[in-house]
Amino acid sequence: MPVPPAADPTFTPPSLGRRFGALLVDWLLCLLIANIFANPVRDGWAPVLVLILEYGFFLGLFAQTPGMYLTRIRCLSWADGGRIGLVRALLRGVLLAVVVPALIMDEHRRGLHDRLTGSVVTDAPRAARR
Repeated sequence: MPVPPAADPTFTPPSLGRRFGALLVDWLLCLLIANIFANPVRDGWAPVLVLILEYGFFLGLFAQTPGMYLTRIRCLSWADGGRIGLVRALLRGVLLAVVVPALIMDEHRRGLHDRLTGSVVTDAPRAARR
């Protein structure tokens, strides 16, 4: 069984470049989806709402958004290394949408949004080849 990030003295977080790349992919998807029911340029709330819902759904159920999947990172519980669940994932999305908490990081690159939701971004294991 893997050691939870909080108990692993060798834990090394993924680079900020990978995290930003994942966020960029997710944001572009949110703009495309928001364009279905609103004008993202005129209605700035629409892509933000989609981002919050995307984070809640994908992080809560799969520990990865589509952008995180592409950049091979995931978001797990800091304490036990499991999924953070729907409620904490939605809260994390709301806090990320506020932006400022994401810029206040600790030595494990956990933004304020991660610390408040008890989460951490880690490397995702590579899929086994057959």
